[in-house]
Amino acid sequence: MRLASAIKYVLVLAAGGAAVAIALPSVVQPFSASLASRAQAVHANIASRFSSSPPAKNKSAMANKMPPVNVLVAQAIKGPLPLIVDTVGTVQTIANVALRSHIDAQIASVMVKDGAKVDKGQVLVKLDDRQVQAQIEQANANLSKDNVQESQASRDLQRAVDLLARGAGTKLAVDTARTNETALKASIAADQAALDNLKVQLSWYTITAPISGRIGVFSAKQGNIIRAADSNATGVLVSINQMTPIYVAFSLPQRQLASLREAMATTGATVIARPQGVKTDAIGKVSVIDNTIDPATGTIMVRATFDNEKETLWPGQLCDIKITLSVAPEAVTIPLEAVQDGQNGNYVFVIDKGVAKFQPVEVERTQDQLAVISKGLNGGETIVRDGAMRLVNGSKVIVRNSVSLNNAANVKAD
Repeated sequence: MRLASAIKYVLVLAAGGAAVAIALPSVVQPFSASLASRAQAVHANIASRFSSSPPAKNKSAMANKMPPVNVLVAQAIKGPLPLIVDTVGTVQTIANVALRSHIDAQIASVMVKDGAKVDKGQVLVKLDDRQVQAQIEQANANLSKDNVQESQASRDLQRAVDLLARGAGTKLAVDTARTNETALKASIAADQAALDNLKVQLSWYTITAPISGRIGVFSAKQGNIIRAADSNATGVLVSINQMTPIYVAFSLPQRQLASLREAMATTGATVIARPQGVKTDAIGKVSVIDNTIDPATGTIMVRATFDNEKETLWPGQLCDIKITLSVAPEAVTIPLEAVQDGQNGNYVFVIDKGVAKFQPVEVERTQDQLAVISKGLNGGETIVRDGAMRLVNGSKVIVRNSVSLNNAANVKAD
């Protein structure tokens, strides 16, 4: 009984001591100085164990005790780097023509296939022009008749003038002959105007391409009647899209407007367009900036012109756009995966004589899987691009690859 009581007493004291120890030292101090010192020691031990930033001496000791860590490295490169903005654009035609008929007529023949590539002036459709051809022949006949009558009137006038000069004629006869001649000359002019009008109408019966490009699908084929009064979409016989050159339209944030205008004024803003699903790039230049910024989105519409000789770009097609706004002459770049996130900002590990050293950095921007470093690196340093999660400041490392001078992540591991 005495042994059991003694054990129970010891356990109670131990539990009480633990409870007191985890209390605040300031709370325990009035009751027992010894317990207050114990509580203070316990708090210091807890803080040291759970602190996210152990003392530098502890880190160094930990690093020395850890085995070497296998890492992949890259080199910080210092050199010219273009400022490239990525966006998405849409291919647009510079010119689009919807062909309609000027007159009501029957389609005699369609000269090209649907979707064909056509040149400016090429005949596309011929309409039945027999009626206007007959009218032109009639107009020619009227013109010929009036020409003959005008010649006779000129001869009559000359005879009347001669007779008047010999005293055998009258002034009235001369005036009548002159009036008749003038009237016939006016008739000839009217006949010529009517003939010219019919010739213009005749040209409407042959529909040609006003621009070079690609035609769509004809809405009416041979034998169909087309009407000039049809103002609906069905009245469009066919449309033509200009293919060379061609626009690609895209939007840019308004904060980049100044850089874009500066680039256009100096070297020209180069644009690379890659249609989605295509591996071929098209290269063009910015040619048009819209005159208004959209206040709803804070963006401005930009159009770049492409030669498009091989018709890589197609109207309505979505494209991945890369536009070069400027070139930084001495930018320091490292692979994006080498940058680590910490409580105090970004950092990297720099390798020096087989030891990884903690180095804070500031990232200006990212581009093409590269991080542009504005502060913390000077270029030429060897940094860890894979394996940083297992490192602390001072860790020994084993480099498993050769240092690449190309930061585009073309690193070959052993």
